[in-house]
Amino acid sequence: MPLYLPFHLALVYLSGAVEIAAGIGLCLPNSYHIASWVIILLLIAFFPVHIYMITETKASLGLPKFVLYLRLALQVGLIYWAFQYV
Repeated sequence: MPLYLPFHLALVYLSGAVEIAAGIGLCLPNSYHIASWVIILLLIAFFPVHIYMITETKASLGLPKFVLYLRLALQVGLIYWAFQYV
């Protein structure tokens, strides 16, 4: 979590709750369009976190750089996939 964001633990719990709610929303016929947009927005919001992990050695969790870049590329693919359900 980038240091410039306040309330790290609360943000982690909040983002997790929103992810779960969006996942449930994907299963409901009346809400999967909105849930898809929520997932897209979450994935975009997570970009700074992934970039922070690439640029800060302490935040990288000991993962090799190529894995961190792969995660970033995977995120773009997930955004594209979510757009298929909008």
